[in-house]
Amino acid sequence: MSDRSPAAVELKTARLLLRRPTTADVDAIFAVHRDPETCTHNPSDALARLEEAEALYRRWDDQWQQYGYGYWVVRHHGSARQLGFCGIKPMELHGAPVLNLFYRFATSAWGQGFAGEAASAVAAWASRHLPGLPLIARVRPANVASQRVAVRAGLSRARHLDTEGYDGFDWIYIARHANSAE
Repeated sequence: MSDRSPAAVELKTARLLLRRPTTADVDAIFAVHRDPETCTHNPSDALARLEEAEALYRRWDDQWQQYGYGYWVVRHHGSARQLGFCGIKPMELHGAPVLNLFYRFATSAWGQGFAGEAASAVAAWASRHLPGLPLIARVRPANVASQRVAVRAGLSRARHLDTEGYDGFDWIYIARHANSAE
């Protein structure tokens, strides 16, 4: 775990609880990532076998162990049902270190503001605990819902950073405080 980022096992919002994933979440990871609708804009993220979800969980858990942060499981307060996942991952953009904001929710949770609420909580956590790393979101131009989530989380369009991504061209959104430093 990095000294600069204390592990945050749980984040809370008005409606949601975000907690570090456990092995008990592998089935939910699989369910969300095998649904073709959830990966329409990111087909390389689609999973076809439970073993792939287990491997994905291990990567997420390794990141938590290495950095003290990662992707959280998102649930309603008091509910055991996972709505989706939201968190941050260290990566590089144009050769510079950044944090990539990730959010993916079950289709049953779409249209209720959960992704924006969770992404806002994660963005606020990243701003407090990792202020030296710019927070970005990579979004496909056709993914209007994801663009809205990024904006709700306090990110704004940074056309000068757009780049080719894993599954096509990425529009880049960046946290406003990081964007204003340019």
